[in-house]
Amino acid sequence: MTKRFWNLIKVSPVVLAATFFATNNALAAEVNEPVTNVTQLSEVQDSNSIDQVTSVSQFSDVQPTDWAFQALQSLVERYGCIAGYPNSTYRGNRALTRYEFAAGLNACLDRVNELIATATADLVSKQDLATLQRLQEEYSAELATLRGRVDGLEARTSELEANQFSTTTKLVGEAIFAVSDVFGDNRAARGGNPTQDLNNNTTFSDRVRLNLYSSFTGKDQLQIRLTAGNIVSNRGNDALGTGTGTNMSRLSFDGDTGNSVNIDKINYAFNFSDAVRVKVDATGAELYENVNNFNSDFASSGKGALSRYGRFSPIYRQGQGGSGVTVTFNPKGAISLSGAYLARTANDPSLNNGLLDGDNAIFGQLSFQPTKAFNIGLTYARTYQTNLVNNTVNNNLFQGTGSIFANNPFGNNTRTISNNYGVEATFQFSPKLAISGWGGYTTADAITGANAGADADIWYWAGALALKDFGGEGNVLGIIFGQPPKVTGGSIKNVAGNTTFDDNTSYHLEGLYKYKVSDNIQVTPGLLVIFNPEHNDANGTEYVGTLRTTFSF
Repeated sequence: MTKRFWNLIKVSPVVLAATFFATNNALAAEVNEPVTNVTQLSEVQDSNSIDQVTSVSQFSDVQPTDWAFQALQSLVERYGCIAGYPNSTYRGNRALTRYEFAAGLNACLDRVNELIATATADLVSKQDLATLQRLQEEYSAELATLRGRVDGLEARTSELEANQFSTTTKLVGEAIFAVSDVFGDNRAARGGNPTQDLNNNTTFSDRVRLNLYSSFTGKDQLQIRLTAGNIVSNRGNDALGTGTGTNMSRLSFDGDTGNSVNIDKINYAFNFSDAVRVKVDATGAELYENVNNFNSDFASSGKGALSRYGRFSPIYRQGQGGSGVTVTFNPKGAISLSGAYLARTANDPSLNNGLLDGDNAIFGQLSFQPTKAFNIGLTYARTYQTNLVNNTVNNNLFQGTGSIFANNPFGNNTRTISNNYGVEATFQFSPKLAISGWGGYTTADAITGANAGADADIWYWAGALALKDFGGEGNVLGIIFGQPPKVTGGSIKNVAGNTTFDDNTSYHLEGLYKYKVSDNIQVTPGLLVIFNPEHNDANGTEYVGTLRTTFSF
């Protein structure tokens, strides 16, 4: 009889692994949906992880009411040929379908097939072979249906494997369409009364980013990013008098390459050990991506705040765009320590440039994260800036956030050292309500130039509120309020020989609503209001209205 049964089952391809015994109708529907990429397939697999069980009775929602169940139960207990979900349920406390039962039956056929093929057929009794033969005959239609489904899935999987982009690299893209306009009476003046009208033309522009993420060990990541865009900054700090006249109105995602494609970011991150994470930036280094910035709801330029200042504390912009290394100790612990060295002109061998002699930032941060709900960080950065362009030094202490004076307090052709101190925190009251904020103090010293020996004191702060799932799952209502970087004191002298600083105080108010159209599309309308732009109360209030649509793929 063993020979006859072997001849019977060897002509039926073993088409189903043991995992299908745990598959319900919902999963069968997922299998029938077209799979468009290998990542999608792996996600389906990951979401249905299984553990081995040895008895059908372990499945709490399967009722042993007929002979077939009892027969299969006996086979499972002897041959251990069925796998199921770890919680021993079938996602809904319902009876087992005939297709699910047939999948379990096929798993036992697979096991017996294996025993026979490995010359251990004596372990299979004649009674068990007869039972399997009877079960196979009764469930022949269901077995044939499952075989067709699996054949189709295997064909699609083979096609995906043959045409996939890479076995080690994922392509992740983002495209932004933005409509924006500014409103107000006059273009902001740094000091005194404004004299020019505000140019308020409505714009429609875009930014596209393609990220290539590669992993070679499973615990490392190589990132190469390509960017193109045509979003002109609102700052308008130019001789023609166009734009708003202040960096305070800049959008979080601005940048104009004429839609020419540039490689603007290359880095490689790896675990030196379980307690040490290292990231090496070849170009495009940004501290806010390398360490915790404590404002995750608004930090992304494509899906976070609409304004440049609203994304995170300006202390994370030190050394922006350069090369260097960031090391984080105990990255997954409650207390972690990060250190970084970034050089903005590391690739330039000319005088006062290079890895060590040019613009650089030394950064350190102590993070205390006892729970996911409460995080706090203490941050320090020491920067040296020459920013030599056309033989003229043009410092930019906060990379375009805050007043023009705060970014370049000592004038052109002045090398500057700054010490930056910051505290940042985030607290999540509930899954739907979170607040975050930051405060910072910078003391800057002029090394060369007309103001050599002078110093400047600069302060800034902000707070953010995020109401999650507001008006629908995945939506976020956000409010951000703060004071952009402002020169509050120091020993800077003006042309009359008097000490100078920002006379008044600007305030940043931003409201936005992130509406999740789908997993791949987000629409964000919002309004940015700048009171007393450039810390000058002679300037009228400026408004920036923006509608940003972000496509992720």
